[in-house]
Order: sequence, then structure tokens, then C-alpha cells
Amino acid sequence: MHSDYDHSRTLLAVDLFAGVGGLDLPSRELGLAVIGVERSPDACATRRAAGLQTIEGDVRDYGPADFPTATLLLGGPPCQPFSAAGTGAGRRALGDIVALAHRLAERQAVARHGHNGVDDLIRLVLEPLRWALDALDAGRPYEAILLEQVPAVLPVWQTYAAILRAEGYSAVAGVVRAEQYGVPQTRKRAVLIARRTGTAALPAPTHRPYTKGTPRTAGDPTLLPWTAMGDALPERGPFTVVSNYGTGGDPKARGRRTSGEPSATVTGKVSRVRVLSADDTESRFTWAEAGALQSFPADHPWSGRDIGQQIGNAVPPLLARHLITAALKGS
Repeated sequence: MHSDYDHSRTLLAVDLFAGVGGLDLPSRELGLAVIGVERSPDACATRRAAGLQTIEGDVRDYGPADFPTATLLLGGPPCQPFSAAGTGAGRRALGDIVALAHRLAERQAVARHGHNGVDDLIRLVLEPLRWALDALDAGRPYEAILLEQVPAVLPVWQTYAAILRAEGYSAVAGVVRAEQYGVPQTRKRAVLIARRTGTAALPAPTHRPYTKGTPRTAGDPTLLPWTAMGDALPERGPFTVVSNYGTGGDPKARGRRTSGEPSATVTGKVSRVRVLSADDTESRFTWAEAGALQSFPADHPWSGRDIGQQIGNAVPPLLARHLITAALKGS
């Protein structure tokens, strides 16, 4: 297992299933020393190129004792089993996951690898709870916890929130919309925030929600207009995006959005999205452009293979910054 962990530094945050750094980049900008645990060699290649502290390995091979100075626990377990674009196996297993979470809360043994119909990829969603409880039992509870996933996982986060409240935390779980925090993309995420002191709260939106056909100037005047694709990619000029996302392969159902609107959810299939310029010239988004729609820096050093999947799997750093700030400050 490869590690870039600098043991000489005081660690303030540990990020499970860290991906390419959607949570780590804003953590670093906020002055936190953060280490990410990620098992994808390709995502790790991007992380290292970005200068992010990385342990290449499986979160199940580590625990709070390996990072005794960490006070903030971050995590975004693999979404594929739970997402609308995935197999749906995770959604079907939600009841089993909730039952296993209660077993963990009762300090009963729960296998870390799949059996009885709950496979490895689905079972990974239990790991942040295991880490949180292990830290509590060791007498070094995390001061704050932030977890994010696709909206289908909200019942799991609500279960975790109840368990953590019973352990002395203030905890809240809910769904946030990325465009309401300045991300040029409509992307919903289920979020859990827990705090050892103070009151946990989701961050207040800074931007208006996007509704197709509604002008960006409409809505709550105390909030900023949502950010459009054209704001993130001004050098392209006016364009229209044609996507197969959510169409079931029906050409008549292909989604269309103009550069004056936010992007639809950026997925691992972003390379298939057609971009039509004003003269109907067709192209595809570059990796830098796809990353920009996720609010990554234009020069983020995408590396390794399956870059589209790396981008689609990431939490938007701009959204993450708001979530981390809320987790650290509470209300």
C-alpha cells in the first residue's frame, strides 16, 4: 500500500474514499492538514499530482488509531450501487444496511466484507460509522463528521444521525443542491453533519435553486442567481449541451441545456455529452472543462485512466467548502 502521508505533520482531517480530492482541496484551502484514503490507483495518481496527502489502500485496513490526531472525519462512500445511473443494488439493500448500522451501534460484530446479500461495495457505506464509533470507544471522538452521498442514501445518514445523537453528538441529515452553493451544475447530495459540541446544521444556501424555464433573476432577492455553464466556460461562447443522461436511450428524450443554464449532473459518462456551438459545430468537453463544471480548478492535474469516471465520482469542491465550513462551525 502506497502512502504519501507526512507523519511529521499534525493531522486535522481524514477523508475516507477520498477520490480525486473534492473534499480535500477545500479542506486544504481552509488551513486543514488532511489525508485521504483511496484505493483507486487512477484517482490516487490525480491526487498526488495535485499535491494531496494520500494513502492508497482500502479504508477497511485502517482505523482511527492510525490517525490519532485527526479531529474531523470526512467521507463519501462509493455511490455506484445507490445512484440512479447504477445497478440499484444498494437501494434494494438499504434496509439491510440500516439493520447492520444498528448492530454496529450495539457494538455487535459486523463483517467488513460482503455476505448474506450485502456485497462489498454496498457494505463500504458502513465504514464511516464504524470509524466514528471506534474513535468514541478509544476516548478520542471526532469533533466533527461530514458524510456525503447520492440522495438515495439519506435513510442511512438519518440512521447514523440518530445513532450519533445517542452517543452525545448533535447531528443533522438532509439533501442539498449543488447549484444553491454556486456550482454550475444541478447535483443533489445527501449529507450528514455531526458535531461533538454546538449544534450541527446544514449550510444555508447562497444561490437560488434552478428551475427549467425560470429566469435566473427570479426568486429570493437575498440569494445570488444560480451559476450557468457559460460562467464557468466563458471561452466557449454560447453553446447547447445534448445529453443521454436519464433518457433510457430514447433520442427524443435527450436532455438539452444551454450555456445560460447550469449543467445537468456530471457523471462518469461526461465524455459522451455532445456540445453544440452556435453554428451547430459539435464537440465534447475537455477534461478541464468537465472538471470546471464540477467546480475544480481549471489546472487540476487529471491523471491516470478513466478520467471521466474520476470527475463524475467527485463531490464538487465548491459545495464541499460550504459543507466543511458548516461542519467546523456549527450554528
